[in-house]
Amino acid sequence: MVVNLLRERYRVDLVELQAVCEANYARLMRLLPEMRTQAKVRRVALSQGEHQLGILALDVLEACPYTTTLRVRQEHSLPWLPVPQLEVRVYHDARMAEVVSAENARRFRSIYPYPNAAMHQPDEKSQLNLFLGEWLSHCLACGHEPAPVF
Repeated sequence: MVVNLLRERYRVDLVELQAVCEANYARLMRLLPEMRTQAKVRRVALSQGEHQLGILALDVLEACPYTTTLRVRQEHSLPWLPVPQLEVRVYHDARMAEVVSAENARRFRSIYPYPNAAMHQPDEKSQLNLFLGEWLSHCLACGHEPAPVF
């Protein structure tokens, strides 16, 4: 019996990637509907019981007629948890939102050879957009307005 040990080369599923970007657009519009008209910051608190787990901060970096660029980051998270920060480009005409920057990496390729010097996964761009969708969905399901600080 011969076992094929070679993995099949990763191929971008463009339909799936577009569906994820469209869903992310809808989620962002629910969280920050005024992003096109007002340069605004929105914060969504995440708690478990009386313990605050963190705050999702949505900052409008740039607002243009057809696109908006947002910084999506976690504030006041648990000390042992890495703090995610993404830059997201929102395309209003196409009704899509995609991650264009994460941490210090910018302009992701659709496919990376593996292994590579930066140790990107072959489907890094897809993974980041899926992560954004899961993060926003969690905030929509469990988030609330932060309590005022006196």
